[in-house]
Amino acid sequence: MAVKPFASSADLAPKDEEFVRLADGVYALTAEGDPNVGAIEGEDFLVCVEARATPVAARRWLDRLREHTDKPVRYLVLSHYHAVRTLGASAFGAEEIIAHENTRTLIAERGRQDWESEYARMPRLFEDPASIPGLTWPTMTFSDRLTIPLGGDRGDLELRFCGRGHTAGDIVAWLPHQRVLFAGDLVESRAALYTGDAFHDEWATTTLDTVAALGAEQLVGGRGAVARDRGEVEAAIAQSRHFLDELRRTVGTVHRSGGTVKEAFRAAHDALAPRYGRWPIFEHCMPFNVQRYWDECDGVDWPRIWTAARDQEVWAALR
Repeated sequence: MAVKPFASSADLAPKDEEFVRLADGVYALTAEGDPNVGAIEGEDFLVCVEARATPVAARRWLDRLREHTDKPVRYLVLSHYHAVRTLGASAFGAEEIIAHENTRTLIAERGRQDWESEYARMPRLFEDPASIPGLTWPTMTFSDRLTIPLGGDRGDLELRFCGRGHTAGDIVAWLPHQRVLFAGDLVESRAALYTGDAFHDEWATTTLDTVAALGAEQLVGGRGAVARDRGEVEAAIAQSRHFLDELRRTVGTVHRSGGTVKEAFRAAHDALAPRYGRWPIFEHCMPFNVQRYWDECDGVDWPRIWTAARDQEVWAALR
């Protein structure tokens, strides 16, 4: 297998961004497999979903959003703790930054290491890294569900914890009136999954079951195109489950047979590459995905912290 450039360090070409209107006052911005962001209008305020990697990158999204609404940002919702989703938060001027209580725990435990790790893995996303004032801390957390009334006839926005998955603290933003779901990285639509901090067995079963049971008719995943109808939503969830199932099957088989983690990587790569190999960040993700599930097979429930040094060690060992 040919040696690959480290993670996404060689992915330096700009991506075309697409502004998508999903419903009245409900928006998303996608960018060829870069992290997606979104916004929801309340009667006299905005809820923004995800913050991008730096304030400079976030302001480019906000400039596009301001072509459609000038309402102030009252709430910024963070689906989980990863740096490319959180470190641009200062650009929004939000009154409240909302995340799951486990996300706050993870920021405290490993936020600085994750920042350094993701900067090395995905340098292009960190536009003007000097603009980052520090770690992003939520001002409001919850454990199960938090409801934000949007006012008028807009209904409610429901923030829900569906179970451990991509991380220990993923949340989704659900608009039952509009049937629109912002799923974070629990679901990807035609993009590979990153599972380096995951709880694979729960994610592939009960967590995705809970997401599917919402019955969304449009879905914004963490990366990839917006799923615009029920069939595309179901396909995105099924794709995410299949990716996890094949990863679990191949790595688990090698682990049970007494093989090595490198053999598990080869087996998982061979199984997944024909379908997912050309999708965004597949090659980047696979060494970290395999190492994390291998750890789970070893009985390591809580993910080990990724540091820039550990990233390089795992990459060199498996690639």
